[in-house]
This record gives sequence, C-alpha cells and structure tokens, in this order.
Amino acid sequence: MRLLNTTTKRLEVFIGDDVPKYAILSHTWGAVEITLQALEAHHQNPSSEVGSDAKAAFDKIHKCCEIAVQNGYKYIWIDACCIDKTSSAELSEAINSMFRWYNEAAVCYAYLSDLSTSSFALSRDTLRNCRWFSRGWTLQELIAPRHVHFYDASWTLRGTKESLRHVISDATRIDTPILADPARMYSIPAARKMSWAAGRKTTRVEDLAYCLLGLFDINFPLLYGEGTKAFRRLQEEIMKQTSDMSLLAWIPETGEEPFWL
Repeated sequence: MRLLNTTTKRLEVFIGDDVPKYAILSHTWGAVEITLQALEAHHQNPSSEVGSDAKAAFDKIHKCCEIAVQNGYKYIWIDACCIDKTSSAELSEAINSMFRWYNEAAVCYAYLSDLSTSSFALSRDTLRNCRWFSRGWTLQELIAPRHVHFYDASWTLRGTKESLRHVISDATRIDTPILADPARMYSIPAARKMSWAAGRKTTRVEDLAYCLLGLFDINFPLLYGEGTKAFRRLQEEIMKQTSDMSLLAWIPETGEEPFWL
C-alpha cells in the first residue's frame, strides 16, 4: 500500500501489517488529477510550470495534507496518486482492497468541490445536488469509514458523518445504523444495498459493478472492456456466497428491468 507523507509530499510503500495510521481522501475527479507519475515528475522538477487544472489538483493534495497534519496524521491515501494506474495488476488489487482501506483509515476527508461556502444548513436537497453524492465510487467511501469529515469547496469543515447522519440517510436512503457502524451492512439484503447505488454514475460502465465489490465482500479480477457483463459476474459471485434471493426481485425505481438479468 502506498501512502503520501503529509509533510514531504512523497510516496512511501508499506507491506502487510506494517501500515501506519493514515487519513484518506474521498473526492470526485476534476478535469486533471495528479497521478503517481505526475507527482514523481514534479518532485524531480519542482520549478516546472503547470496549467490551471493541474494547479487545482496540486492544491487539493496540499490542502488535504495540511488538514491531516493539523489532525496529527503523518500519512494520507489519495486514489489519484497512490495507485499506479499504468499497472492493470496493481489497479485490480487496489480496487479489490479499497473498501478495506477506507474502513481501516483513521478518518476520511470527503471533499465536496461544488458545495458553496454560502450554503448554510446542509439539507437533504443540498447534499443531493452535490456531485459527490451522485457518483458510484463514493458510495463505499461514505459507508466504509467510521469517521467521515465533510469539507466544502473552500475546505471549510461542514460536518461529520455522525453529526449529519439523519440528513445523509434522507439523501441517500442508507439506514442510519449502517452509517454509524459499517459492519451492520453485511446483514442487509442484497437488493437493498443495490438500491443505494441506483442512480449513481461512473465514467466507465464496468465501474458500476466494480465500485460495489466491497459492499458485498467480493473479490474478482477486473476486465475493463467487458461492459455490462461486469454486473452479471457480480451477480454470480453474490449468488455463490449467499442464499439471499432478494437481488433477483430488485427492480430500479425507474421501473426498468435490471439489465444484468
């Protein structure tokens, strides 16, 4: 597991149980994000100029590192730069490990980049209008960590998963006991968990299945290019592990047939 040192801004690798306490970032990707290669190149040539989009991405890294340091964390995990996405094997391992990484983090910083500082009370509709609450990957990033701190576009702390649990539950339809204790999720019927993902979006169609692996405690290899077959594989794995037939009866709220059946 790679972690970013919050002081040096350099990546360090930890193996097995040798992983230190760390914070973790949850965010929606912008036009440009700082990859592992871009971060290493920046360290080799820190005086090189970057475009405005890259600057915003670097600023995001620096800001969440600053908050982590203030909270006493030496390390943070950020998906954009802590995974070598040029390696399909590493990407597959990371995605299969991601729920656990978020669950084991000391705290998760959820950055709502489109939440205005002028938005006062965070209502159900305010949260629903945030892009973060509409993306597939952020579902497990909300559920898995015990402690989630929500920051607006200006990196002002707006609340925690605990303090906002009733509003979050109204906005996402995730039961408040699940928000309080992720372990309770494993007793929830498959169809209900699938309903939490309804309406969420991912850039690649396969990710609509891959982002749910942790919710069902499933591991399997990623096959980008398989399209909607990813859902069939997910369904098959769910059925192998449980006698829960609720998934077969689940139909999205739109009334359309689930396309993986």
